[in-house]
Amino acid sequence: MEEARSSILLPGNKVKVIIIMIVSNQHKAPIFDVLLSHAKRNVISLHCPGHKNGRSIDRKLKEYTNEEVYKFDVTVFDEVDSLHDPVSSIKKSQELMAQAYGVKNSIFLVNGTSIGNMAMLLSACDSGDSVILSRNSHKSVIAGIILSGVWPIWIQPKIDQDLDLIFNSTYEQIKDSLDKYPETKAVFITSPTYNGIVTDLKKIIDLCHKRGKIVMVDEAHGGHLIFNKKLPISATSAGADLCVQSTHKVLSALSQGSVLHFNSNLLDFNKVKKIVSMLQTTSPNYLILASIDLARRQAFLYGEKKFNNIINIAEYARDYINKHIKQMQCFTRNTIKKLGFDLDVTKLTINVTKMGLSGYEIENILSNKYNIQLDYADMFNLIAILGEGTIKKDLEIFVRTLKDISKKYPGLQKNWTLKIPSLATEMVMKPREVFLSDKIKKISLKKAVGHVAAQVLTPYPPGIPIIIPGERITKEICEYLLEIASKKRVSGQESDMLSTIKIFAK
Repeated sequence: MEEARSSILLPGNKVKVIIIMIVSNQHKAPIFDVLLSHAKRNVISLHCPGHKNGRSIDRKLKEYTNEEVYKFDVTVFDEVDSLHDPVSSIKKSQELMAQAYGVKNSIFLVNGTSIGNMAMLLSACDSGDSVILSRNSHKSVIAGIILSGVWPIWIQPKIDQDLDLIFNSTYEQIKDSLDKYPETKAVFITSPTYNGIVTDLKKIIDLCHKRGKIVMVDEAHGGHLIFNKKLPISATSAGADLCVQSTHKVLSALSQGSVLHFNSNLLDFNKVKKIVSMLQTTSPNYLILASIDLARRQAFLYGEKKFNNIINIAEYARDYINKHIKQMQCFTRNTIKKLGFDLDVTKLTINVTKMGLSGYEIENILSNKYNIQLDYADMFNLIAILGEGTIKKDLEIFVRTLKDISKKYPGLQKNWTLKIPSLATEMVMKPREVFLSDKIKKISLKKAVGHVAAQVLTPYPPGIPIIIPGERITKEICEYLLEIASKKRVSGQESDMLSTIKIFAK
């Protein structure tokens, strides 16, 4: 139920407030309802896919999953609506999604948030426009930069070596970039980060809008924020023009289920729709669509209560680790706020540097010895993502296991340091121009200083592209890559050893 208030003036200048209860349709799930009705009819399938309502699915798979679920795997026809031209159930579901998030329009994505990041850049910018963004953006953002033909204006991510963390772009960094590059068309923000760290979105978005700049937010890890008052502000509430969220990361949708929200006076929604349609498959998985529909309904109706519980068990785990495992530490929301950011406390980042083992090593122990699988680990940290399906027992087992590991697996102390070189290098050519060029050659990495890079190289950690196509390769970057390559593999290298690098050959 939604509440509206109106007032009337009574004799004697007394005001009477009338509360009107407006019936919300958020309890509905149009896509799911249509698919369920279709499945119950036991329709003879003379359409794609070839398994025909699960009849030819591999026996072992079908024994485990049950056959009924495959009746939801249909193709596009009038009864179930079309994702590319929705007129019935999908249209209604997308309208309910927009209503739930308080935006003008929402578009369902079945290729994940990666497609949404590309669509935002293609929708907001023309080839040759400039975009301000942080260097620690997702790899799909670089794909969007290449596809759209924009000039990226990179912000160097701030690193906290006490916490071994990389932070979002700050208000001050974005203001400085806007002052320096007033011709910028748009600003792209990633918030929350993988660690749940949220930047000052409202202040940044207000600044950008005052200067007529479009704001895009990769909020892949923040689709749940709007549904609980104890969590940080969401990008939709803060006024982002475009925002993409992974409905599957914390909410209950199936993998690849995401949503692109539109809430702009600076952009044409019809253009956004056309670009998303160009990028999405013409054979969407209707089970994913139904799960997005149901995830919205579930979060809207029960999110406040559900996330109160998740926040409580997350704080229990954080408190247990900080008090009972001396070799591990979880930073708190207060710690992050003192640094000028906010924290989605449903994310648990556990620093393990005092263990003498890397996060990778502990992640493997958790998986292979204890049947606990984390979402992510790096050299310094373990990251546990809690979701709507997380229960307290999961966290009780997890923290007791960490305590057990801290006793059974002593490591040798290593002096790792989270660092990156200066990435304020010259952008010589647009990434798209280099990516599509046939004037590419390989040279020795030791001789690459001064050349224009023609590939992406991303060491993990910190997971930040050290070079991208179109950038001038500096001496500092070369030395950093040579040092890293002697210790571990770098994402993007094309041979067993990173001894050569692709450059643009004039």
